Amino acid sequence: MATNISDRVYTPDDLLTMPDGDRYELVDGQLVEGAMGAIESWVANLIAYYLTDATLSKALGMVLSENTQYRCFPEDPNRVRKPDVSFISQDRMTADMLTGFVRIPPDIAVEIVSPHDGYREVEEKVAEYLAAGVRLVWVINPGQKMVRVHRTSGMPYDVGESEELTGEDVLPEFRLRVGRLFEIPGGPKPGN
Repeated sequence: MATNISDRVYTPDDLLTMPDGDRYELVDGQLVEGAMGAIESWVANLIAYYLTDATLSKALGMVLSENTQYRCFPEDPNRVRKPDVSFISQDRMTADMLTGFVRIPPDIAVEIVSPHDGYREVEEKVAEYLAAGVRLVWVINPGQKMVRVHRTSGMPYDVGESEELTGEDVLPEFRLRVGRLFEIPGGPKPGN
């Protein structure tokens, strides 16, 4: 669940100078901190691992963690978002994206839904990502064991745990049975 931190109005420059500024998103001048539980963190690590596995050996691009802050929203140049996981293809990578805010939209943005996330909040983020030029947005819902896929063109669709999530034309090398994201070796199963 995203939580506003104070009533003060912040700028992107404030985030860069704060010692813990990488913990926050910036929405309408407000610092927003998202809480991620153990299951959501596990799923984020797994999707990052599987994306990295599909891209690293062929140098297809860079998989980035939740600490990566994006300032790539033309409708609101002061907005800063942090997808839980993201991917930028090699042909779009630039040297200046390695410091400060990433100013180009990722090719893939991944959001992991926690039990405290509001539907409207998640949908707003998805709309912002798509408007910024993110080509593929995956909203992973561990509670429902499914992924909702959003694209810049077409209607969103759901991929269940027995089905295969693909990188479509954005990352054709990526294929994963959705249920693998919810497997906890030797541990309890999410939702049980």
